Amino acid sequence: MTEPTTGRPPAGDGGGGLAEAERVELTVDAIAPGGHCVARVDGQVVFVRHALPGERVVAEVTEVHKGFVRADAVRVLTASPDRVEPPCPYARPGRCGGCDLQHVAPAAQLAWKTAVVREQLTRLGGLTDAELDGLGVRVEALPGGPLGWRSRVRYAVDGADRAGLLKHRSHEVVPIDRCLIAHPAIQELPVLTPSGTRWPDAEAVETVASTGGDVAVAAVADGVTRPVRGPETVREVAVDRDWHLPASAFWQVHPAAADTLVGAVLDLVDPRPGESAWDLYGGAGLFAAALAGRVGDAGRVTLVEAAPQGVAAARENLRDLPRVEVVEARVETALTRRRITGPVDVVVLDPPRTGAGSRVVRELAAVGPRAIGYVACDPAAFARDVRTFAGLGWRLAALRGFDLFPMTQHVELVGLLLPAQ
Repeated sequence: MTEPTTGRPPAGDGGGGLAEAERVELTVDAIAPGGHCVARVDGQVVFVRHALPGERVVAEVTEVHKGFVRADAVRVLTASPDRVEPPCPYARPGRCGGCDLQHVAPAAQLAWKTAVVREQLTRLGGLTDAELDGLGVRVEALPGGPLGWRSRVRYAVDGADRAGLLKHRSHEVVPIDRCLIAHPAIQELPVLTPSGTRWPDAEAVETVASTGGDVAVAAVADGVTRPVRGPETVREVAVDRDWHLPASAFWQVHPAAADTLVGAVLDLVDPRPGESAWDLYGGAGLFAAALAGRVGDAGRVTLVEAAPQGVAAARENLRDLPRVEVVEARVETALTRRRITGPVDVVVLDPPRTGAGSRVVRELAAVGPRAIGYVACDPAAFARDVRTFAGLGWRLAALRGFDLFPMTQHVELVGLLLPAQ
């Protein structure tokens, strides 16, 4: 049993649980989703940030909930060999919450994310350790290193009109002088405190450094985006094509992400000449373009996207591909109301963080494609959908993980789902 540094009696002796702002000495246990590790104090679960498994730390409680508390490791008594000094002075307890893992060596970050993926797929997805071993689950690094990669950064603005980033699980803005994971072109912009720039009447500042070399800044107020610097439409380069889209439109934030994800999807689903393919939650059409290149003139690709900005970008950027149809609709609506109909050979879906959900999964299983490529930005949502697919007679046949967001707890997955033999 671990005694708190305050000398408070154990919970079982009538002393109550941990209180907010209380400091307690504890030993950190396993990695948990969300950039935390798990510890226990007098049987109470503590989710600890800025820690590593096996470490002995002093943790300060930041939130108290029924059944668990959250805490920050504010002093390390016994350090893990995987601990490093965070390169950013703002990646500390009580400061910027944008990076979860700057205190973790780069190779250990990949192992951390692999452990999270495995835990979610066993606990929520119903897979066994043996099945995961057979899939060879691991998270791969992308080129370029852990700093200077983020090509789109949204800064919040505080009450003094200064741009910065938010504390973890808070709306409080931390003014900063530089974000080290931001693209170098973004780091050089006169946006943050050292430039003396202030942002009156703005709630956020959006910055973009595209793979095509464009750099843009916009101020956001009351949901309206006002261009401040650079072009309103930026050029991205991926899958041997130029993409032109509004600076505020969705695009992968790691410069190598688009080609990496397309390569993984094509390898797994292996589209063939003459086949029919669906690109669901298709955005500007990245996967649709790649699929069209594989199925050829004898094939057909249907893209489904709900966001008007994404639909407009897809229609503009894919207009040279007459065999690609763009359908403006929610995926659930397109499937249940037969806006798109089978037969279809290959499906690629890239849903939001909440996942596809059981309704979409059931509809896809009923259509019966020969292969489904699932691109996921949240392991938990992906695992739940994998379990739903399994209940409908499908199996996770392959899985690749990518560290598209170094220094953070986020991980991207590409899975191949096939009808069970």
